[in-house]
Amino acid sequence: MDKVNLEAKLSTSTEYWSPRTVSQFNGHDVMVVKAHGEFKWHKHDDTDDFFLVLRGTLVIELRDRSVTLHAGEHFVVPRGVEHRPVASEEVHVLLIEPTGTPNTGDRSTAAPRVVI
Repeated sequence: MDKVNLEAKLSTSTEYWSPRTVSQFNGHDVMVVKAHGEFKWHKHDDTDDFFLVLRGTLVIELRDRSVTLHAGEHFVVPRGVEHRPVASEEVHVLLIEPTGTPNTGDRSTAAPRVVI
């Protein structure tokens, strides 16, 4: 049981859209990710998708609107809702998902789970 410095964990990766698990609780992964550019349109049929912006600005595109998040703001995409995160510059994000949730909504195209 040690404290986790999120910026230190983020500094260990240069890859975009590749979440890193920094801790777990109640069957959920707490992850950090660097984002830049457009992620693919996707949805999660069985779970909501939680985004908390730590640094920068992230836009969550939905089919009917866009939600702009700045540092210190979060948004939950309800399960089954198609969405696409977009970052015009590097953004640092904290994600919380049930362990094993594929980041693309599809296990065959998901980034591998990496614990740091």
